[in-house]
Amino acid sequence: MPIVAVIGDGQLARMMHTEAIELGLNPRVLAGSVDASAAQVFGDVRIGDYRDLADLEAIASGASAVTFDHEHVPNEHLQALIDAGVAVEPRPEALLYAQDKLAQRTRVSELGAPVPRFAGIASVADASRFYDDVGGAGGAGGGVCLKATRGGYDGHGVWFPATREEFEQLVEELLAEDVPLYAEEKVPFKRELSAMVARNRSGDVVAWPVVESRQDGGICRVAISPAPGLEPGLQDECRELAVRIARELDVTGVLAVELFQTADNKIVVNELAMRPHNTGHWTQDGCVTSQFEQHLRAVLDWPLGSAEPTAAYTVMVNTLGGESEPDMPMEQRVSEVMRRYPQAKIHLYGKSYRPGRKMGHVNVSGDSLEQTLEVAEDAAHFIVNAEWK
Repeated sequence: MPIVAVIGDGQLARMMHTEAIELGLNPRVLAGSVDASAAQVFGDVRIGDYRDLADLEAIASGASAVTFDHEHVPNEHLQALIDAGVAVEPRPEALLYAQDKLAQRTRVSELGAPVPRFAGIASVADASRFYDDVGGAGGAGGGVCLKATRGGYDGHGVWFPATREEFEQLVEELLAEDVPLYAEEKVPFKRELSAMVARNRSGDVVAWPVVESRQDGGICRVAISPAPGLEPGLQDECRELAVRIARELDVTGVLAVELFQTADNKIVVNELAMRPHNTGHWTQDGCVTSQFEQHLRAVLDWPLGSAEPTAAYTVMVNTLGGESEPDMPMEQRVSEVMRRYPQAKIHLYGKSYRPGRKMGHVNVSGDSLEQTLEVAEDAAHFIVNAEWK
C-alpha cells in the first residue's frame, strides 16, 4: 500500500495517522522531536527540520504523496521535490495563499469573493492612509485590524488598535522587527462560520455542512455542525463559495474557508487553511467520512467519501489548558467523563500541560442541539479542570 509522508508533527498529523492505518496506508512523519504529538504514534518517524531540503528529500523518498499539517514549508523546497517527481499536495502555487495572507486576500478578492477592505502596510504613511480610508476606529467601518502576512495562527499575529496613534505605533514597532504587515477593515459580525471541502487531483470536490465556530481569545473553542439557524440559501452560498475557491486555487486535500456572517446575513471571507482544520474535528464522530480520511484520499487522488452527517447535531469542544493543571491525573479525568457521558468521544493529543494550549477535544452527537452542546461543554470542562460545570 502507498506511503504517505506528512510534514509536521502536531495533532493534525497525529489524527491523520489514525485514518492512514485504518486505510492500510504506510504513514511516515517528519517530526522536530521524538516526543512531538505525531511522533508519539507514527511507526515511521524521521527526525528533521521542515526548512531543510535534505530532510524533505529523505522523508519524500519512495512516498506516493507528501502532505502537511501546517503551511510553513518553504515553497522553493516543495518545488524542488515536484521537479524531482514527488507528488506534493497541496502544491506550492496553491499553498502560497495559505502561507501569505496578503496574497490570499488579493487572490480571493480577484475571484470576486466578499472580503474586507484591505491594504499592504509597508510604512506608517500607509497605515495612516488606510486608517482614513476605512473610517478609523470610530468610523462606519468599525475600526481596523492589523495582521502579520505570514506565520500568524490562533490569534497570534493579529492586533486590534483602538486609535490612530496606537495603530501607527504598532506599525512602526512591527516593521522595525521586519514583520511583514497588512491591514483590513474590522468586520462587525454576529458569528463565525466555517465551510470545509475536500478536492482531489482529478478535480472532484465534496463539501461538508457549514459549521458555526465559537472563539475564545482568537482560538476556536467550539464548533457546531450544522450551524444553528443557518438558512438553506446562505448554507448553499457558503458551500458553493468554498468549492469555487478550491477549484480556482487548484487546492488538493482539505480546504477550510473561515467566514464572518454579518448582521444583515451577508458572508465575508476571513481566512483559508489548506489542511485538516480545527472546525472539522467534528467529522471524526459525526460524519460518514472524517476530514482526515478525506484528506488522505484526496492527496492520493482516490475517490472521495460521503460528507453526509450521521447525526442531527455534532458539537466539538476543544480542551484548552486551564490556568493551572489539576491534581487529578488525566487518565482519571477521562475515566470520569466516560462514566458520566458514555456518548462523549474524547480525543487527546499527547501534549504536556500549558495554559491555553490545545490538549485535545471532545465530540458529542445527538438529536437535541441544547443537550448535545451542554454535554460536550461539561465533558471538556471536566477534562480541563477536574470539576463539573
